[in-house]
Amino acid sequence: MSEKTVTLIANGDLRLSANRKCWPEQEKVEAAVTKAIEAEGYRVARGHPVDPEKKHGFIDSQKHGREVFRQIDPEQPLVIVFAAWQYSHHVLHGLTTHRAPILTLANWSGTWPGLVGMLNMNGSLTKAGVHYSTLWSEDFTDDLFKNGLRSWLTTGSVAHDTSHVRPAAGLSLPADAVALGDELASALKRDKAIMGVFDEGCMGMFNAIIPDHLLNPTGVFKERLSQSALYYEATQVSDDEARACLDWITARGMTFHFGAVEEDDLTEQQVLQQCKMYTAAVRIADDFGCDLIGIQYQQGLKDLLPASDLAEGLLNNTERPPVFSRDGSRELYPNAPLPHFNEVDECAGLDALVTNCVWTRLGYDPETTLHDLRWGDPYGDDYVWVFEISGAVPPNHFAGGYAGASSERQPPMYFRLGGGTVKGISKPGEVVWSRIYVEDNRLKADVGRAKVVEVPREETERRWQLTTPQWPIMHAVTYGVSRDQMMARHKSNHIQVAYAPDAEGAKKALAAKVAMFQAMGIETFVCGTETGV
Repeated sequence: MSEKTVTLIANGDLRLSANRKCWPEQEKVEAAVTKAIEAEGYRVARGHPVDPEKKHGFIDSQKHGREVFRQIDPEQPLVIVFAAWQYSHHVLHGLTTHRAPILTLANWSGTWPGLVGMLNMNGSLTKAGVHYSTLWSEDFTDDLFKNGLRSWLTTGSVAHDTSHVRPAAGLSLPADAVALGDELASALKRDKAIMGVFDEGCMGMFNAIIPDHLLNPTGVFKERLSQSALYYEATQVSDDEARACLDWITARGMTFHFGAVEEDDLTEQQVLQQCKMYTAAVRIADDFGCDLIGIQYQQGLKDLLPASDLAEGLLNNTERPPVFSRDGSRELYPNAPLPHFNEVDECAGLDALVTNCVWTRLGYDPETTLHDLRWGDPYGDDYVWVFEISGAVPPNHFAGGYAGASSERQPPMYFRLGGGTVKGISKPGEVVWSRIYVEDNRLKADVGRAKVVEVPREETERRWQLTTPQWPIMHAVTYGVSRDQMMARHKSNHIQVAYAPDAEGAKKALAAKVAMFQAMGIETFVCGTETGV
């Protein structure tokens, strides 16, 4: 790094509307990062220009990224600045052959959000076996950032505190947890499970795809399904079936905030189409014997149908609108969730399947979901994370269930055809969090505990306005894992959560889940405190 020049790139969304909306914030962050690097005596060279016609400076496709990397010196240090969501595959090909040090760097903000984009890139680089360093900051003047940047500029790497992580192989799990985990893992390998995947690779999330040679030994096999089939099947659902589904939801107290303008408001027609998608997804899952399914969500169907998130939340709830076979002779998947993994995140899907097995056997409510590890801020004596996702949250995670849920239109910048969200505030309680990821060509998993806390409504509203107010929110405090430890370690934009009845129940569930992961051949790590192991 003696050349004293650092190349800076900005990876972005596929959608022009999103890139234009996020570009002003990206410009501000790049200016602050450039100032910080120059203060250390280095020059910053932007690796690609701002496009005057597109009115943004993001790399917005894999094709564009290939052109950019053809012009970048692979021996020159590279920093990727994140202030918005991005599609990792736009630049992953270039990063796999870049020989100089790589730094991923995000602004500590929940707005677009760069933090989520950076964590996705970190997970993707980890899976690809590309060495990288990572940093984050609110204003790029704090000591943690400046010291980390100085270390990267002079040595090519940054060291973070990960003392909260313990390999599960060195821990003594309760005998009953080991027995349960072994039993459930053996049953899965013997009986097999089918993961229905409606087109892989959603939103450039390379880290969300589990290679078959790693997945199949766990007893789980993919059924690769086409979103065109889901669209067609949705068109075959009758208006009466869609109306019955919506009536079922509203009868349980869920509120829909309807308006009259299709381009900007949520309309009843959009929601009825979502109900058709829900019905179609269950029928296709039954056709192929799927034990869980994943829909692409933001891509794929966005030009044909409203957003899939209402369907996703319903699928993950035990109590949900009944769906019958096409001839009406039988109810499909009655009295149980059909686990759904948002954005076709197969790592979250495998995790959801394991959670469903363990929680059901323990007699706990089996509802589970992934969230974006979106952002966080201190509140009172705690550091309170904002876990937030549009789709997969089951109403049972809210106080009052469906009565605690509402639905608002998805932002037009992402969803031209609209669609209602599953919005609510996650109820206080004890949760087990986890993440499966791929590293060193192996499946690995991190597991820990957290508590969901209640904050005043005005604080919730503040956090919603700083993130995405149409989406559900979980206020989470991780036990024994600080903000910076979580960021340093977590290998994904997503975090899986499931409620336990109380603290002791959470410890019991965590131990059984760790045992099942290990019996499935997944190298597991226990993170933080209050774990019971």
